[in-house]
Amino acid sequence: MNNSAYKILVVMFLIVIASCQSNNMKVNEVKYSGALKTIMSGNIQPVLSLDSLSNYKNLYALGAVENLKGEIQIFDGKPSNSFVVDGSMQIKDGYDLKATLLVYAEVKEWNEFVIKGGNKDELEKAIFETAKGNGLNEDQPFPFLLDGRVATLDWHVIDWKEGDTDHSHDKHKASGLNGKLMDREVQILGFYSSKHKAVFTHHTTNMHLHFKTADNALAGHIDDLSIGETIRLKLPRQ
Repeated sequence: MNNSAYKILVVMFLIVIASCQSNNMKVNEVKYSGALKTIMSGNIQPVLSLDSLSNYKNLYALGAVENLKGEIQIFDGKPSNSFVVDGSMQIKDGYDLKATLLVYAEVKEWNEFVIKGGNKDELEKAIFETAKGNGLNEDQPFPFLLDGRVATLDWHVIDWKEGDTDHSHDKHKASGLNGKLMDREVQILGFYSSKHKAVFTHHTTNMHLHFKTADNALAGHIDDLSIGETIRLKLPRQ
């Protein structure tokens, strides 16, 4: 075997090993590929193929499609990925995508709580206090679900212009579709962490939130929200 062929075999072997390691998930363990700070620097290339996660039946994931051409939402192994097509939203349910950013976990069982409503900051505090009071390690990231009626929900689905290297959160929100829901039933997937700012949460929050409506007609990234009196919170069963 010549030296070039040997080097190629070594590289292929390392890629296979890295892929196996990255997808070897423990139940409830939060994993991620890509980072917000990398995106903001202008690198929006894919970092993970969703196909590599399709065998996880209880997968929960959110993120951005490669080149920032859509939003990824996977609830209990069922994708509701959203795209902008001819100025309208289109929902696709396949795993044949690559992600520029993905946060994910496999959760087989949940504990359910009812928490008081409020604005986004109040909701973040209530989620943290409930998790802390029920045995979750607040120093580690954790996934959660919210089920119920929101008073308001501001959302967007990114559709980044090819070749644009000037990134900001406001430009991301304005690049595709955006809107506001009022008094709607939704399911929200979130990941909480105080240790991953600029990785998978923005600097002003410890949460990254995506949603889908009860009829699966709308799905995407949550920019802001407010809850009525109460909402159901689900946390991973320990």
